Amino acid sequence: MALFREWRIARLLQRKAHQFVAALGAEPSDEDTRWLAGHWPKVASVTRYMESLRQSERIPANREGERASWWGLMPKSISHEGYSDRPVHSYWDDFWALRGFRDAADIAGTLGHEAEARDFARWRDEFTADLAASIRATAALHRIDYVAGAAELGDFDATSTTIALDPAQAQGLLPAGMLEATFERYWRESSTRAGGAREWKDYTPYELRSVGALARLGQPERAHAMLDFFFADQRPREWNQWAEVVGREPRTVRFLGDMPHAWVASDFIRSALDLLAYERDDGALVLGAGVTDAWLTDGRAGVTALPTPFGLLTYWVRREGARLFVEIPDGNAQPPGGLIVALPGREEVRVERLPARIVLDAR
Repeated sequence: MALFREWRIARLLQRKAHQFVAALGAEPSDEDTRWLAGHWPKVASVTRYMESLRQSERIPANREGERASWWGLMPKSISHEGYSDRPVHSYWDDFWALRGFRDAADIAGTLGHEAEARDFARWRDEFTADLAASIRATAALHRIDYVAGAAELGDFDATSTTIALDPAQAQGLLPAGMLEATFERYWRESSTRAGGAREWKDYTPYELRSVGALARLGQPERAHAMLDFFFADQRPREWNQWAEVVGREPRTVRFLGDMPHAWVASDFIRSALDLLAYERDDGALVLGAGVTDAWLTDGRAGVTALPTPFGLLTYWVRREGARLFVEIPDGNAQPPGGLIVALPGREEVRVERLPARIVLDAR
């Protein structure tokens, strides 16, 4: 329980802190710095506790054989109901921990805690290397080509793996092709489910995270197809929400869990926003990756003053005849990796200066 409480606190801090840490290239305001400084004791305490947990698995027994993939990970846990029969080394925990180590190093640097910044950065880098090595070792041990849910099991859990993309932004440390294979299998299995080609009893709409993951992987058509599937399972339809568990037969008496379910709702919101704009692991903001032609049939699509880690974002896409116009006004967010316009089916365009007006072929 202590671990759970500490990680909950860390997760609450991560999103706010991530908006203005120095590593993102934006200078924090005095108000931001005061906010961070007030939470610094907890950030430092949580980070040291995470480091102690990480070190508890860097022991000789985890150097060889089937336990080699445990080296340097977060300890065994029951990170979700699927592991309730026995604790395992869940990569869900590790991706969250990676996000925490990264943000902790950035926060320390922003606040001028130089010694802690060096320590946290060293722990972050060592943990990153251990995590990447573990994922490869697990794949070799279980002879799989996808990212496993847990080191011991080699299980397929794409819903859990989505957080490797966001918020962990760990795409770069995953073996080449493995992330793509994970979501190719997810799409294949989901398509047969949606099309009625295979039997299924229920699922949890936590899967809404896959919409954002597919958009980030450059698969907007699949992202929208999954979104359509999930929307069809909002029950009662008039409530505009999802239960924790959705059954295939609406009138069957069964466990539903929480209804409405706030975590599912937040997964939907994050994925919906990813269709409009998302932060890439190179520090770029990608605009319009999920803005399909259907969205432009009756007007324009875009965002106004959308909060991002780099400031507020505003842009619009509209169709006029055979052309698309992308308007990005001045005073927008300025991410270190730049602004990238990536409308589906078209080449990416890097925005060099603001304001910007980009004209694309609509066909």
